[in-house]
Amino acid sequence: MAGAAQAAPRVLSLDQCADQYVLALSPRAAIVGLSTRADDPDSRLRDLARGLPQRRTTLESALSAKPDLVVRYWGGDPRFLAQLEKRGARVVTIKDASDFGGVRANVRRVAAAMDRRAQGEAVIARMDARLDRSAGAWRGATALYVTPGGFTGGEGTLVHQILKSAGLTPVPPGPGFQPVSLEQLALSPPRALVLGFFDDFMLANNRWGLGRHGVMRRVAAGRTIASLPGSMLGCPDPSAAEAVEILAARAPR
Repeated sequence: MAGAAQAAPRVLSLDQCADQYVLALSPRAAIVGLSTRADDPDSRLRDLARGLPQRRTTLESALSAKPDLVVRYWGGDPRFLAQLEKRGARVVTIKDASDFGGVRANVRRVAAAMDRRAQGEAVIARMDARLDRSAGAWRGATALYVTPGGFTGGEGTLVHQILKSAGLTPVPPGPGFQPVSLEQLALSPPRALVLGFFDDFMLANNRWGLGRHGVMRRVAAGRTIASLPGSMLGCPDPSAAEAVEILAARAPR
């Protein structure tokens, strides 16, 4: 086991989403740095981050870690990344994913860079097992997904795919992230509501957000089927399948 860790590339993560991939795939001894948000409440694998070094996204901090591989989703600007590559580090960028095929591709990309392909396939197998167990659970029932700020995720978003994977039909139709109409919510409330990010204190307690409005509270009180934590929704990673599993578990039998 020690030999495997020694053979693995020294890996540095630049942001919280990259942390999830690095913690899931890299040998612990090969992780030379995680982001400063690796152990925050909205970091899904925060328990695994305990005891590992956290580093700010500065060139001095990154170079002092002497990484062979740098994993990122949004962390680090182009000049910063270019300097890392100039000094011999390989930079792998996690891509946006609008479906679970995109998540699988991300896992395989990062796992290949670490020479941890078998571990990557194991992560994918666990994700796919969750999806298989959850498929069709709601039998096409309609549901509205909404965040504290009053937005929903339409076609082409991963949260849209999360609902569909549990057998729900997301409403309203349309592409991308869209604002939810408070008037429509009052006059024609959805049959079911899926909340997202309401566990985030700063977001859920935004006094100007739709999430605190009286109409929203009344609708949510009787129609919410699940409140999904931000740690399952904030990054394009396999934890999205856990959100599917939660939704499926709430389906009527």
